[in-house]
Amino acid sequence: MKSPYARFALSRTAQAIVVVLLAYVFTFFVISVLPGDPVSSTLKNPDNGFTQEDIDRIIAYYGLDEPLLTQLWTSLTRFLTGDFGISLRSNLPVGQLIAEALPSTLILASTALVVAIILAALIAWGTQVLPAKYGQGLLRALPSLFLSVPNFVIGLLLIQVFAFGLGLFRIIDAESPWSTFFAAIALGIPVSAQLAEVLIANLDHESRQEYVAVARSQGLRRTRLFARHLVKPSALPTITVLALIVGELLGGSLITETIFGRTGIGTLVQRAVASQDLPVLQAVVSLAAVVFVVVNLIADLAYPLLDPRVSLERTLRSRDTSPAAEQPTRTPLQEEVSVI
Repeated sequence: MKSPYARFALSRTAQAIVVVLLAYVFTFFVISVLPGDPVSSTLKNPDNGFTQEDIDRIIAYYGLDEPLLTQLWTSLTRFLTGDFGISLRSNLPVGQLIAEALPSTLILASTALVVAIILAALIAWGTQVLPAKYGQGLLRALPSLFLSVPNFVIGLLLIQVFAFGLGLFRIIDAESPWSTFFAAIALGIPVSAQLAEVLIANLDHESRQEYVAVARSQGLRRTRLFARHLVKPSALPTITVLALIVGELLGGSLITETIFGRTGIGTLVQRAVASQDLPVLQAVVSLAAVVFVVVNLIADLAYPLLDPRVSLERTLRSRDTSPAAEQPTRTPLQEEVSVI
């Protein structure tokens, strides 16, 4: 018999696969119901320079002369095998265009995620460890300030100060380490606000528990109390938020890449929208859905490992109705409090 966690993992994985397939089907039908035939109209545009032979070949490749469900099946099977079609703008494989643009976006998004996590952790740490007279109120106001300022404003300020003022990086060298770092700051600051607010709220909740009061009465220092007993239970809800903001990082990369002159997925989408390059748009949207679903799947699978109560509660609800089975797992410090 498979373990409860194995059944949980298989169930979540199956749900993730269904979500990805539904996202692709939804994107396909949204593009299909657009007025007219965007692909044919793009091909027949004299400015694009396609001959009638090229037009017939591309229409046959995409199956535009076939029923809609047949087009969907052909497109879906190609997507599952890694064939994203041909760009109508550059006449190059869409997979090649994505492969060229993806590394820059991944570097920017991953760096921004690290910046957001570090900044949120520092703010949350300060609200719990620093005395109130050292600006704890100001720290608690920072997440609201970060959310209220758009990332393009932050990006322009960083360029003005650190590029034009201090000369740490040059706009024409958008892929340099310093340019990537400040672009990640512009992208990561608004994201850090959401993480910080959730983390602060959960830290405040945990700090009001009885076991924390007992620990303080025993002379446990604030820093040690924060590191040993407050971080782990408070960080669990943050994992869920962290998975959700991945989509915001991917979406925000369009603006950030434009401001800092980077060439990534955001730039690829911008050009595809301007030229109505639908194969590129569908491939990027579908891949973004895959990334978003996979990250949230990883968060779902990690949550029971970090908090055993999640998996236990899911299995015990269906198998055991005894009051003892509904008792949550307690931390070592909570056990010590109960003994006292």
